[in-house]
Amino acid sequence: MNGYSPEKDDLLKRLRRIEGQVAGISRMVDDDRYCIDILTQVSAATKALQSVSLKLMDAHLAGCVVEAAKKGGPEADAKVKEASDAIARLVRS
Repeated sequence: MNGYSPEKDDLLKRLRRIEGQVAGISRMVDDDRYCIDILTQVSAATKALQSVSLKLMDAHLAGCVVEAAKKGGPEADAKVKEASDAIARLVRS
C-alpha cells in the first residue's frame, strides 16, 4: 500500500476513529464509569481493529503476494509464508 490510494484514506479514517474510541475508553476509566459500559466500548474498538487487520491482509494478498507469485522463486515462497504467519497471528488474537 505505497503512495496515495482510496483504500489508504479509508484505513486512515478508520484508524483515527479507533484512536477516538480508545481515548473515550480512557476517559471512561478515569471517570469511573460502569465496567460493562467500558467493556462494551473495548469490544467495539477490538472489532474495529480486526476490520482494519482484514483490510490490510486483503491488500497484502492482492498486491505483494500476487506480484511475488507472478515472479516465482524464493521470494514468492517467502511472501506466502509471511502472509500465512500473519493470518495465523490474526486467528490467535
